[in-house]
Parts: sequence; structure tokens; C-alpha cells
Amino acid sequence: MIRFCSTCNLQRAYKSWFCKTKLSAVIFSFISAIDCASVPWHVTNSSIHGMVEGLFSNATATYEQTHISPQGSNVSFTGLVPGATYNLFLEYETCSQRFPQCHHTETVRPSSVSAHCDYLGAGYSISVVWIKPNGVWTQVEVNVSGQSHPVPANGEQSIQISGFQPARTYEVTVDTLSGHVRSSAPYVFLCDTDPRGVIAGSVFAVLLFALVCLAVFLVLKRPDLIRKKSFIGGAKLSNPKSKAISVAEFPNHFNQLSADDNRGFSQEYENLVPVGTEQTRKAAVLPENKAKNRFNNVLPYDWCRVRLNTSNPNGTSDYINASYMPGYNSNREYIATQGPLPSTVNDFWRMIWEQRVKGIVMVTNCIEGGRTKCEQYWPGDGKPCHYGELLITTRSEQQETNWTLREFSLKHTETSEKRKVKHFHFTAWPDHGVPQGTKILIQFRELVRWHIEREADGAPTVVHCSAGVGRTGTIIALDVLLQQLVKKRGVGINAFVHKMRLSRPYMVQTESQYVFLHQCIMDSLQPDEKMEENIYENADMIYVNATALRELQTNG
Repeated sequence: MIRFCSTCNLQRAYKSWFCKTKLSAVIFSFISAIDCASVPWHVTNSSIHGMVEGLFSNATATYEQTHISPQGSNVSFTGLVPGATYNLFLEYETCSQRFPQCHHTETVRPSSVSAHCDYLGAGYSISVVWIKPNGVWTQVEVNVSGQSHPVPANGEQSIQISGFQPARTYEVTVDTLSGHVRSSAPYVFLCDTDPRGVIAGSVFAVLLFALVCLAVFLVLKRPDLIRKKSFIGGAKLSNPKSKAISVAEFPNHFNQLSADDNRGFSQEYENLVPVGTEQTRKAAVLPENKAKNRFNNVLPYDWCRVRLNTSNPNGTSDYINASYMPGYNSNREYIATQGPLPSTVNDFWRMIWEQRVKGIVMVTNCIEGGRTKCEQYWPGDGKPCHYGELLITTRSEQQETNWTLREFSLKHTETSEKRKVKHFHFTAWPDHGVPQGTKILIQFRELVRWHIEREADGAPTVVHCSAGVGRTGTIIALDVLLQQLVKKRGVGINAFVHKMRLSRPYMVQTESQYVFLHQCIMDSLQPDEKMEENIYENADMIYVNATALRELQTNG
């Protein structure tokens, strides 16, 4: 015991001598300083983390108050002000002396912002309004149709933007910046411009037309001279077409809608805007599900949403942004869904497995206009990849001019059960637009229909684009309408779009897509000679691709 105490006293005496002789400063002069700028800092909107190599004993971060990191090389500051720029200071302390090791500034990511749009300027302008974000920010950036509109942090919480068309839908992105640092995730939503100007213009035109007719009647007293059909069929457009337009009547119907710069199409399409919107979407807006939606206002209705199988009693893990859609043969012939997000790829494949899907129709590219429209959810290098409990392998890929055919092999890792899924990827369709011609899409649809009739076995076919409404709704409608055309010798385009919108909002998202559907039917009703030629051309193309599909199946 005496010997131990003597050792302790000796150690204390040595330390006192070491500090008094200032050898500590001499030794410290040989210690390398730390380059904090080269540390791979991980920054969120409330924290800064980094693994720092080097000699230091204290680490602080200061903005309005000082935060102290726990001891150790893993430097961590939490509870920080979003968007604030912090002074990071590392020092080494010995013998009651402090030696600075590094000084560095790091800006915390600003808070994300939520926003919405309001009608303005009779549909030719919009007002984007956002909620004031927490913390520090230098500007809010609003992006619409590829055009960026920065708003400095001077108290403004809205911006008016012009240059739009009435009764249209535009994608809006709102992001916050603190200096050059952006928020973790921009707020993306769809904005509808005011349709009332279009409707008012139509009403005014009808009233003017009526007054002119009345004047002619009074002057000439000859009502038989003005008994003409209304160019848009009168009040018939105010209700969904419950009766299909026959093959014989369709060309005249198409011409009536096309008259006066497509005014008939515009009125029909505007009548579809409110369809289905009163239905509930409670599951989609639950806090735990919001991050699973690509767009904040494209949400599945509760009554027809696809539910994932789950043993969770509270049912919160059964959500995916997908809806059962009616077809020609059943009310669940398709599943319309958004392009998977990085966080929902596993759920996407889980749905494919649970619904026993045999075919996926993709009508978007993963990247369009420099922006991500859909996460690539399949292996691209030929190597198998795990997605949750499924092992996915790309067995084959055949690229054509306007589409790519793939076959995937699925294996459940728990049961070892294997299945095959065909992937029909149409690559020539711009977002919010239409293909350059109807022929290539009709051919692509025939290829998909060939597969459904021979291999689907009653399982739904999954169709997706980016939001899962515009291009998705158009290709589903085209498939159903062409079946109706052949079997009923007539089509009800307005009625079927109305029916789709009762199952998922915004189906056939733009008026141009609505007009394109009519053009597809018109082009299918060509004179016999020209139609025969196209039938042979289509048959050759379908035969080539169908043969490829059979080969893929055989080789599998």
C-alpha cells in the first residue's frame, strides 16, 4: 500500500514537472494540425456529424449558442438551427493550456417548405404560396416548367407567375436555400390553372351565337335558314357519354369536337375535372405514408387503393400509391401506380409478387429533361439484386426504336418460389405530352394486349409513368377503347375516362392526351385499302415482337 501511494505521488510530481517545464508546448509543436475542410461532414437540417482523425480533446459548434460534441473522434452536434452557418472549432487541451487544431464553417441544410397554388389571371397566371420555413434561409426557389423563380427571404411568402394556359396542369417544385445549400428534399406538387376563363369564353360564344340567330330570324322571318346543328352538340357535352359513338358516327363526332380550335374537346375535358375528387384519401395522407407519394396531390382513393399484405395490426405498412383500375373485361384489370421512389422500390416489387402480376407496362423514362421521373427498379448490370424478400434478375433485354422488352426472373428468398414477369417499356412519350404519332403507340398496345390475353391468367397488369395518371391513363384507355371498337363497333371515350377518374385522380392528365385518344380511334377507322396495309404492317411488327417474347419465355 505504501509503495502504491508512493507511485501515485511520483506520477503527480512528474506531471507537474512536465507542465512547468513547458515541454508540452514543445511536444505539441510536432503534432499535425487537423484539416477540417477535408472531413466528409454529414449535414442535415438539424445536425452535423463527422469522423475526424487527429489529436483533439474538445469540439464545439457556435451560431447563436455553443454546442459541445461528446468526447471521441466521432464529432456530433444535434439540435441545430436549420439553415444556420456554424463555426466549428477543434482544440487540444493539456496542462490547462488549449491548442487550436482547426477552425471551419458549415451550413446546416434549411428546412423544407410546403406550398400550394391559387387561381390567378383567368388561368394565364398562378400564385404559388408557401408556409414560412423554420430557421434561417436566404431564398425560396420556385420552379415551373423548367423555369426557376428565386424569391429572396425578405418576408414574401408567395410569388405570381404568368405565361400559362387556362385549364392546364403544371408541375411545381418549391425549395429553400441558405446560401448555396439546399433543403434535403424539395416540395413537389401539381398545380391546376383556372378553368373558368375557358368556360366563360365558351358561354359567351354560345350566347353570341344565339343572339345572331335571333337577329337573322327577326330580319328574315325564315327560321328554316338557321336550323343548323351546334358545332359542339349542345348540352350533350355536360354529361358523360353513356352511349358509345358508333363507327359510322365517330368521324362526324370527331370533326364537331375539333371545330373552332378544339373547343368541343376543351368543354368535354373541363367537365371531367371534378369527377371523383370528393372521395376520401385518408391512408395516403397519414404521416407515415406521406413520404411514399411522389406528388402530394396525386393520391389513391381509399376504396380502390392496392393494399400490401401485412401482419401489422395497425395496418400502416400496407400502403403503396397504387389503384385498381377498370378494364374492358373486369373492374380490376389493371393497377395504375406512380414510378417507384428510392424508398418505395421494395414495396413496388412486393406488390408485383402479392398480386401475381405477369406484366409491367412502363410509359416513362427514368430521366427526362435532366430530372428523375422514376427510380430504376430493376438490375441494370445483369447481376441479381435483392429488393426486400425478392431476388430480381434481368434475364433478357431487347431494345427497339420506340420501346424496350425485358424479362425479369423473381425468386422469393424465404420460399424459393420463382416467377417470370415481362416488362414493356415505351420510351418515346414526353411527360405531359403525347407521342409524335398514333401508329407506334397502337403497335405497342397490340404487343401488350397479346401478352395479356395469353399469359396474364386474370392477374392485373401494372401500368405506370411518373405520377401514374397522365400517360398511364392514356395507354389504359387506349387498350380498352380499341377492344370496345372491335367488339361493339363503337367507342365511349368520355364515358371511360370518367370511369377511370372515379378510381384514380387526373387519369388522362392533359387535354392533349384526351384529344390524342380520339385521334387514335380516328386513325384506326381509315379507308379499307389503307387500313389493310397498316394491318399487315402492324401484324408484322407484332409477330416479330411476339416471337421475341416466346423466345424469351422458352429460353427462361
